[in-house]
Amino acid sequence: MASPPDASELARERARLEALARQPLPRRLRGYLQLLGPGYLQSAMTLGGGTVSAALFAGAIFGYQLLWVAPVAMAFGVCMLSAVSWQTLSTGRRPWPAMREHAGPFFAWAWALGALLSSIIWQFPQYALASAVLVDLAELFSWRGLSPELAGGAVLGWALVVSGLYGRSPRWVRVYESLLQAMVWTIVICFGWVVVRTGVSDWGEIWRGFVSFSVPDARNGVAGATLVLSGLSAAVGVNMVFLYPYTLLARGWGRAHRELSRVDLLLGMFVPYTIAVSLVVIATANTLHLDPAYEGMRLSPVEAAGVLASSIGDGAGRLVFGLGVLGMALSSITLQMLTCGFVGVELFGLTVGTWKHRLATWMPVPGVLGCVYWSDIAVWVAVPTNIVCGFFLPAAYLGFCVLQRSRSYLGADRPEGPLATLWWLAMLAVTVFLVVFLGWYGIGILAP
Repeated sequence: MASPPDASELARERARLEALARQPLPRRLRGYLQLLGPGYLQSAMTLGGGTVSAALFAGAIFGYQLLWVAPVAMAFGVCMLSAVSWQTLSTGRRPWPAMREHAGPFFAWAWALGALLSSIIWQFPQYALASAVLVDLAELFSWRGLSPELAGGAVLGWALVVSGLYGRSPRWVRVYESLLQAMVWTIVICFGWVVVRTGVSDWGEIWRGFVSFSVPDARNGVAGATLVLSGLSAAVGVNMVFLYPYTLLARGWGRAHRELSRVDLLLGMFVPYTIAVSLVVIATANTLHLDPAYEGMRLSPVEAAGVLASSIGDGAGRLVFGLGVLGMALSSITLQMLTCGFVGVELFGLTVGTWKHRLATWMPVPGVLGCVYWSDIAVWVAVPTNIVCGFFLPAAYLGFCVLQRSRSYLGADRPEGPLATLWWLAMLAVTVFLVVFLGWYGIGILAP
């Protein structure tokens, strides 16, 4: 890395972790809460336009029935990313050359190219969503001169500045992560406030939505399987899988951080994501569900905000909804740019922090055109985009399954015993499930 973490700071952190390791679990968890970081980046990346789109349609069309998708999808992600962190922190090696050497060039190139292409593709709906929300917020404050194109330019400017913070120094890495942590919890608070104002009349129905695991039939012109696939694909994308180990290395984490990394994934990624997506589904179900005038694919951010506003007040509803969605889109855009930068580091031999690395982070910039061409269907367009990008994921997952059992790569750190076997089988099951589910439903959904 261009700016390695401060050695004395890392030494103090390792000493603190060694001391925590001797403490009971509750005290360890309290100590870990002060050290979380990379998991929040994953939350910020996955809480984007793809996620909010799938959640909005899930609640609007199927009510509480698809609440189970978010925690299941993220549990899949935690299973795989915990293996990625174990491998990276045990060896200290950059994962892409490790995969190329120990799993094979096919998996390494499929992973890197999938991360690059999905990061670029996902930018188009993110900009469409962010610009549409910005235009609505401007109108809320009686400024009607903001066009989608100008709003998209403002979002691009923000993304260039914020993504440029990463890699300058260890301090700026921390600043960047703290900024994204704040954005993640702002999203949660915004949608939590909407749910409080709209209320919940049947908690039993919400509970059934989390445990039913059903795939409902088509309604309002949208198939239940489409939204399940979209939610699964949006939760942990192949670009997230690429970015995650590099953020671990950027923080200077190593073997001493392995337990912390698992807690970080649980509390920094799984918990905020599940809470935020569930709140979006519940809020939308409370206001849009079974509206006979609702036409599935034509929902725009402005319309969604307007319906929520009917329950919690026009100005407040549009403001809270808009800020929540805007935070989702902005965080994802910057992190997808960061992913492209790390892909450039590996594919072109760049050095982090150099001007060439900065240029690599700009590869997704053409996505700003989404605010021009897709602003009228900004919500729906992210749903098929999620599914398309989901096809890139199984190859990366299979590569990490191979690495998890590689003695030449992990050596004495290769997990052994019944729990290790169960862990590996769970990784394999997730991979097979995605292959079968994407193959069975995804191709049919996307085919003309």
